[in-house]
Amino acid sequence: MDRRYFGTDGVRGRANEILTPEFALRLGQAAGSEFRRGDHRNRVIIGKDTRLSGYMIETALVAGFTSVGMDVLLLGPIPTPAVAMLTRAMRADLGVMISASHNVFSDNGIKLFGPDGYKLSDAQEIAIEALLAPGCEPKLAGAGDIGRARRVDSVQARYVEFAKNSLSRDVSLDGMRVVLDCANGAGYRVAPDAFWELGAEVITMGVEPDGFNINRDVGSTAPRALARKVLELRADLGVALDGDADRVIIVNEKGQVVDGDQIMALIATRWAKEGRLSRPGVVATIMSNLGLERYLGGIGLGLERTAVGDRHVLHHMRSHGFNVGGEQSGHVILSDLSTTGDGLVAALQVAAAVAASDAPASSVLHLFDPLPQVTRSVRLEGGAKPPMEALDDLREASAKRLGRKGRLVVRPSGTEPVVRVMGEGEDRMLVESVVDEICARLRAMGAQMRDAGEPATEAA
Repeated sequence: MDRRYFGTDGVRGRANEILTPEFALRLGQAAGSEFRRGDHRNRVIIGKDTRLSGYMIETALVAGFTSVGMDVLLLGPIPTPAVAMLTRAMRADLGVMISASHNVFSDNGIKLFGPDGYKLSDAQEIAIEALLAPGCEPKLAGAGDIGRARRVDSVQARYVEFAKNSLSRDVSLDGMRVVLDCANGAGYRVAPDAFWELGAEVITMGVEPDGFNINRDVGSTAPRALARKVLELRADLGVALDGDADRVIIVNEKGQVVDGDQIMALIATRWAKEGRLSRPGVVATIMSNLGLERYLGGIGLGLERTAVGDRHVLHHMRSHGFNVGGEQSGHVILSDLSTTGDGLVAALQVAAAVAASDAPASSVLHLFDPLPQVTRSVRLEGGAKPPMEALDDLREASAKRLGRKGRLVVRPSGTEPVVRVMGEGEDRMLVESVVDEICARLRAMGAQMRDAGEPATEAA
């Protein structure tokens, strides 16, 4: 069955245009029907980030779930990994996170977690999509079986304790100055508490959400302000979360940005020395730098690659027994600790490593020199999808130009209407030339699509 609604990370779209209250209600009914199992009072927990549209979508979801007989526990603003953890800890039948992650405030999304705390399988998403098909009417509960909804206090404190307990009891961040950028998003309360309770001196940014400013010039996708603040305050470490706090980017004491590849390298190295790796390797995506692969190989560890998307990484980890994986963008999955990417837990692992070392973060977090890598995007207006096969000849020629020591990846995004082009190799000028040529072809294809009423323009 072709997917109509679910992408690589749940359902996502512009609020009140694609993601409407009517759709959220229907999705609640469909997901609730699929996860109503047994005669017990089935229940779902719902968390959200700080977007204005979260109130609207939350209310519609509550109506949908209760109408098919599920009780609803409302968690309020809380990170995605907290929803995953609490779904399992609170014995819920389903977990829901309302968020569009790193996207702008006008977008929103709905992520679903099964009772085990993991994101839904392809089969489960397809089953829900079938219940959303035209003509498929929901099986409504009787008047006496309609679900109840209530807000739950103290869940943020539970998640803070969970995050702190991901470290051994002897870890202390005393004397460490940390600048923490919470992207005006879901982690704006819990992340500062966790770092402070572990002893750090915490300076916060992005902790004043107003419904509109999530990810605006702050967070993991915009770390420049954090880098400036780290330098200004002579901090030991900077931490940037994204809108739903499932990814993290680090800034060292020199103001240099450290991506997920270096974070995975650090954690894998430490865990290998401590005998904590379940298998001698790391799972990452096709976007991770060749430098990471070479470094891991040099210390006797492998790198296994998947398609882009943390759910693909996690699926491979679970299928093959790995406990460290993630994405260059900052999704870091430590499956012994969490069932999904967890920006706060990963950041605490990094902070603990810096605290245990006599060296500064710039040394601790620089385990390899990345190869020159250039990534650009071409934005597709109106959801248009260019015929990717039309690029086959150019991609083949470009790959030959880069040679055996280079890589080229051209892929449509699974969460935004863009095509991403990534080139990598030892000669930066050659890499840029190859990537620019691919982008030029995409823009030319976009012009043809525009003439047909499906415009495409390059993203900033």
